[in-house]
Amino acid sequence: MADLRDTGDRYEMDEQGLTSHADYRLKDGVLYIDYVFAPPALRGTGASDRLMKAIGADARAKGLTITPICGYAATWLRRSSEFRDLLS
Repeated sequence: MADLRDTGDRYEMDEQGLTSHADYRLKDGVLYIDYVFAPPALRGTGASDRLMKAIGADARAKGLTITPICGYAATWLRRSSEFRDLLS
């Protein structure tokens, strides 16, 4: 799996020379995911799923909950048996 980078307001993950990302805000222990993006060439390959799994693991390790603003992130979290408990 590709490595997750945290720039302070964006999580990034590189695959096949392309970068998927999720813009976020952090406030009072809550990670607000504003937008999830995968380049067109990575769509349908599971890139956004892998990105969200890495974000979920990072949030769990830091003791954060997640409030998804992005529709993709919201649907992904609701469907995830592994990370659904992080929903705030």
